[in-house]
Amino acid sequence: MVPSLAFSRHKTLIWIARMSFKAHRNMSATTQTNTYRNGPDQILPATSIKAWTADGAVRLQISEEEMKTRPPISVHTLMHKRATKNSNAIALAAKKDGKWKYWTYKDYYDESRIAAKAFIKLGLERFKGVCIMGGNAPEWVIANFGAIFAGGLSAGVYPTSTPEACRYLADNCKAQILVLEDKACLDRFLAVKDSLPSVKAIVQWSGSPGATGVLSWSDLMDMGKLEPDDELNERLSLAAVNQCCYLTYTSGTTGPPKGVMCSQDNLTYVGELYRKNNNHEFGKERLVSYLPLSHIAAQVVDIYTCITILGELYFAEPDALKGTLVKTLTEAQPTGFMGVPRVWEKMYESLMRAGTQAPLYKKILAKWAKEQGLQYYKAVLENRKLSVYEQVSHSLAKKLVLNKIKEAIGFGKLHQCVSVAAPVDDYLLEYFLSLDIPVVNVYGMSENITVCAFSYAEQGRFKIGSCGKVAPQIEVCIKSIPGGTPGEGEIIMKGRPVCMGYLEMPEKTHEAIDDEGWLHSGDVGHFDEEGFLYITARIKELIITAGGENVPPVIIEEIIKKELPFISNAMLVGDNKKFLSLLLTLKAEVDEITAESLPELTPYCKRVLTRMGCEARTVAEALDEVKKNPNGALAKAIQEGIDRYNDNHAVSNAQKIRNWRLLPADFSSYSGEYNNTLKLKRFYVLDKYKDLIDSMYSVPHMTEEF
Repeated sequence: MVPSLAFSRHKTLIWIARMSFKAHRNMSATTQTNTYRNGPDQILPATSIKAWTADGAVRLQISEEEMKTRPPISVHTLMHKRATKNSNAIALAAKKDGKWKYWTYKDYYDESRIAAKAFIKLGLERFKGVCIMGGNAPEWVIANFGAIFAGGLSAGVYPTSTPEACRYLADNCKAQILVLEDKACLDRFLAVKDSLPSVKAIVQWSGSPGATGVLSWSDLMDMGKLEPDDELNERLSLAAVNQCCYLTYTSGTTGPPKGVMCSQDNLTYVGELYRKNNNHEFGKERLVSYLPLSHIAAQVVDIYTCITILGELYFAEPDALKGTLVKTLTEAQPTGFMGVPRVWEKMYESLMRAGTQAPLYKKILAKWAKEQGLQYYKAVLENRKLSVYEQVSHSLAKKLVLNKIKEAIGFGKLHQCVSVAAPVDDYLLEYFLSLDIPVVNVYGMSENITVCAFSYAEQGRFKIGSCGKVAPQIEVCIKSIPGGTPGEGEIIMKGRPVCMGYLEMPEKTHEAIDDEGWLHSGDVGHFDEEGFLYITARIKELIITAGGENVPPVIIEEIIKKELPFISNAMLVGDNKKFLSLLLTLKAEVDEITAESLPELTPYCKRVLTRMGCEARTVAEALDEVKKNPNGALAKAIQEGIDRYNDNHAVSNAQKIRNWRLLPADFSSYSGEYNNTLKLKRFYVLDKYKDLIDSMYSVPHMTEEF
């Protein structure tokens, strides 16, 4: 019987003692039947490359050469090496009471072991879940390693998750321990605690525990310090690199989230893969952690790559995206930075706003400097050698303007910027290139654990619009699609980073990974003649018109947004219809805490609308103008942008846009149009605006017949 969470501290201690005895008895019964006790770096016998049970083992996709040169190691061994060979190197840094507090690699490792011993004491069994929910913090990553060291399954939960989403994830991984940041996170789990019989203990790492029976972080550490190492060492002896240790959940754009099973080898190998494919200097890199650690990109870069390269990880403050991120960047001085498109948009808008407030002479100087910066990178893109004049101009522009801008936003020591989760718009890439801040797209997915294609701001390795060239450690092929464009098809990949499968989902596992080990991405793309990879659509997003033509919406949507820079989202519709239409949203302010789209238009959007003769200051005002005056400035500008696409970019009549509607609010994760990684949930939008979409196919509106 699982005790209620509402018990006294005295009863808590009695319950912990009972659960500790029960856990020891259960573990003993397990180890009696398990003869493989050569962990943590052992490889268990396995014939299949796929698994979907928590304790399943897989055959690693590793060559004999790799086995000799880079044999698999466990997460514990990776950490132990750093803690022993580089014990005094700085590993983590976080603001505590306004001052930076530092953890060495020895501290990092020791506290992870302490957390592991406490989890075992609390009753954590092997291959059972430890759900971690909250903002990026040392406690998050220490709990992650504690769960893995103890033989459990670490599972990140997005801080924005609803109570039902929390219940789903905790139930899927049979969570026995919940590690939560604060009362807000706690309340979401308490709302569904009656549906989570497996949960044995809850830990809250920030503030005072928000409910009776909830342990504080110091309680957890004190408990672990009192425990001997015997039980933990026993768990480590049973560990294997080809078994699951971490679950990253898919975003749920096409159905319920799936628990992607990451083996220990997956995680330690991708850290090494990043080191090999990027010019990281061992012991000299600094990163800032602010993207949710439950996202696979942050997991791989902030945790495993950082440890592999002996990097320093600085945690941003909880309100990073509300304005404090730049302060953290200027203090931490990172050498690498990873952002999602929304982050680049916010930086762009902030820099543009600052530019408009500068004196005239500074505006003129900045304009000249940015022209030199863009000219330099155009030469890089074109594989063209700069003239002496261009070289001198670029050097002068950097010294007078560009370096100062970079230092002001904390990018003074930066040598790499990548955009993850979704493609970043070309106009943003060009803007940051002009500031001597090359932002490159990369391509990967949760199921591949890492990125399979990289870009670098160097000659022959970078093209705007491309996500780069395939990493040499991964195989990537294009599988043709019936009725598709020649040379274009589904991107499939194979190699050691490919995940084990989906937890408790054998059918979905077989759909995603075939028997030869090829991971079917569901993304449509192609290679150009130089080997650069381009992503054009998702297979499930392909629009098939009533005439049977396959239309990739992403390409068209990106062109529309470039033609109409005041537009935030352009979503193409027309599946099984006679023609294509568009749903459009204006750029609106966002509540950085709730991620809710606000009524007020962004300053940039208002400036653009004012220049075209529209005085709207809110989304509602703009929508009202379009409805009342279909021939007015805003409606005319939108139609002209669509006409430019139709005339200059549409490859056939079937790919021309014949109708559009402006929506009453911008898309957001708060209102459901985006998932946690800011990918568009098309099925949700189609259902939400079904009546509006139907109206576009019943009455012609601001369009002409073709």
